[in-house]
Amino acid sequence: MNNTCYHCGLEVTRHNKVQASIEDEQKDFCCVGCASVCQTIYLSGLGFFYHQQTNSLLPVVDLEYPVEFYDADAFQQPFLEPFDEGVKTITLISNSIHCAACVWLIERAIGVLGGVVWVRVSLTDKRIRLSWADADIQLSVIMQRLAGLGYAAMPYEQNMAESIANKANKAMLYRISFSAFTMMNLLWISIAMYTGAADGKYHNYFQWLGFSLATPTLFYAGMPFLKNAYFGLKNRFMNMDVPISIGALSTYFYSVYVLLGLSTKNEVYFDTVVNFIFVILIGRYLESSAKKSTLSASSALQQLQPKVAYVISKGEEKITPVGTIKMDETVLIKPTERLAVDGIVLSGDSEVDESLLTGESLLVRKQSGDEVFAGSVNASGSLMIKVTKTLKNSALGQIVSLVENTQYNKNSIICTLDKIIPYFVGTTIFLAIATFIYWYPYDFDLALLSATSVLIITCPCAFGLATPMSIAVASGVAIKKKILIKNSNALEVLDKVDWVVFDKTGTLTKGEFSISHIEALIDKTNFINIMASIERHSEHPLAKAIVGADKTGRILEVSEFYADHGQGVSGVINQQSYKIGHLSYVDSKHQVDTDLLNKSSILEQQGASCIWCANESDVLGFVALKDQIKSDATEVVDKLKSMGKQVSILSGDSKVVTQAIASKLGVENMIAQALPKDKADYIKQLQQSYTVLMVGDGVNDAPALVQANASIAIGSGSDVSVNSADLVILKSTLSPIIELINLAKRTNSTIKQNITFALLYNAFMVPLAIMAKVTPLFAAIVMPISSLVVIGNATRLRNK
Repeated sequence: MNNTCYHCGLEVTRHNKVQASIEDEQKDFCCVGCASVCQTIYLSGLGFFYHQQTNSLLPVVDLEYPVEFYDADAFQQPFLEPFDEGVKTITLISNSIHCAACVWLIERAIGVLGGVVWVRVSLTDKRIRLSWADADIQLSVIMQRLAGLGYAAMPYEQNMAESIANKANKAMLYRISFSAFTMMNLLWISIAMYTGAADGKYHNYFQWLGFSLATPTLFYAGMPFLKNAYFGLKNRFMNMDVPISIGALSTYFYSVYVLLGLSTKNEVYFDTVVNFIFVILIGRYLESSAKKSTLSASSALQQLQPKVAYVISKGEEKITPVGTIKMDETVLIKPTERLAVDGIVLSGDSEVDESLLTGESLLVRKQSGDEVFAGSVNASGSLMIKVTKTLKNSALGQIVSLVENTQYNKNSIICTLDKIIPYFVGTTIFLAIATFIYWYPYDFDLALLSATSVLIITCPCAFGLATPMSIAVASGVAIKKKILIKNSNALEVLDKVDWVVFDKTGTLTKGEFSISHIEALIDKTNFINIMASIERHSEHPLAKAIVGADKTGRILEVSEFYADHGQGVSGVINQQSYKIGHLSYVDSKHQVDTDLLNKSSILEQQGASCIWCANESDVLGFVALKDQIKSDATEVVDKLKSMGKQVSILSGDSKVVTQAIASKLGVENMIAQALPKDKADYIKQLQQSYTVLMVGDGVNDAPALVQANASIAIGSGSDVSVNSADLVILKSTLSPIIELINLAKRTNSTIKQNITFALLYNAFMVPLAIMAKVTPLFAAIVMPISSLVVIGNATRLRNK
């Protein structure tokens, strides 16, 4: 039996074995990621790739796959995000990204390529998200450009990303182990020389022994620094590995210079080279581990995405990687399994746990015809579902995408730091040269070591991590509370908000209407039937209540349906035109019955919403619908007031109804009968003097949500595509608003603390290095600690 992976050649064991059908043959793979990529390669018609290999392992090349693979539609499809026609968006991952300077270089170098729409890089998880016009540039060109910059990248997929990260960790641990071994031996040599051997007959022998240990350490264990520095200089960019490499190489070659007898000095510093390479490697490893731990909430969310599912094909169950499942395929969901895709139940009867999406702990009954969503857990019976949305486009996929993309949205602080970082590294090298020049007349060794200390001790990484790490942790904290942060700028703004504006229906109230009263001048049954037939074409919450009240079972044919947002709807039935909506919308030509007006006035004062219906000649009557205020609305309004924030209610409902809700909540500022444009204008007016937060349901409130300084949409877990809002609450309650404001306050405080620490660290340590008060070894110990302090401080957001 073949015990290696058909795709990558790694060992296949009974613990990691995955089988997939390749050209009607069962092949063994070491993970679902390899199986998925291999199937994609064959679907692309590029299976010849495997036959041209000279051994079982993939050839060692700059790119993971041959260039032509990247441009094949079948290869790209599993990784592409939903995109506009002609423009594609993809997420790549590269373990070569390790500092803020890398982020700056990639964004500038790729961003200037013709056809690239935008590119954003996340330092926290080493991902590159980019969008390009397929007609102007091919993905292979972008990948080759990245390789030329020194960043080996590949399309991001959870399984493959984990495999790459594990390989990178192993490689780093090998380098750390090797440098630890040489460091320990050099320490014994140093002890021997400092205790008398320096003047003995073994002096030269110990120095050559130090050379033999330091050389492989520098060019093997230190190769990541040297390689990244080379690519940085090649692309005329100073990344953080440039000063580290200059420091290591200058110390090493000076020691070689002394060893060869070309200097009157008698001291070599091979131990210094080995020691700070070991310490910096340890720092990088700890930093990487800390980042991974810090981002655990986002990673845990990704882990909830199933990797495989049972697809029913020709009456047989076939285990299929989720990335290759297509629309309209039939998927079997067995008890206790997590759903891999969105779909409609074809057969079966079960209860489903949708708490991941909705926050509601109660199980939901699912039968034939019901919708089910990826991420839900099937609790009892089996379900056969028809796929309506693949994983990437599913509710869970959208949530994961929104959480991940938050890390790419740069706020003003990050943008400012991005501009500073390149100059920071250049200044570091300038200060090192100045230090060397200053001390050279006094002592060459002192000048060299002091300049090396300056190169090593300066740390822009602390600056680069200060903001994105805090935002990443805050996003993880928020998702646990069923809150999605779509725009990280909102966290910066929320802390400054002094006026909060609420939509009424579906935001302050439950949006679950029921008809409490019917008044009509014609038969009430026919009256409701006419209204329901027209409202069936509307998605408004009021329409659903009216449709639900029609018990006739008749659906009248409606033509020329039209929805006037914020006002009402109209349609033609049996050549008779009808209007349904606010009284001002339906009664422009008629005299309204006085008795109807009086009754509607009384009901509105009690908090009911009256929806009128009229034909071309008469106002026929109205229905009164009641909604309930959310249980925590009063508490949230009171807390906002106690924070010193002003509160307003904006509603398209009548003034009487809106006033009734405002009075119950203790809100003094309210605007009624507001159209979507009126809501946006009201926000704009407030913004002249205040920082405004708009809270709405994301339907008719879109203009106001866009206009506000920050916006929150009260969505549902199964419908998170609220494009207009900065933040989305996946629960129907309002208490997360208070949690968000508090989280924003703590996040901004943490960012300021991190930046202040980074400034103080460099302001204190760099002068000490210039003054020759810091050794290269001490510098190598302190430098990574500064990054770890920033990461640790950001992690505190998770603990409160």
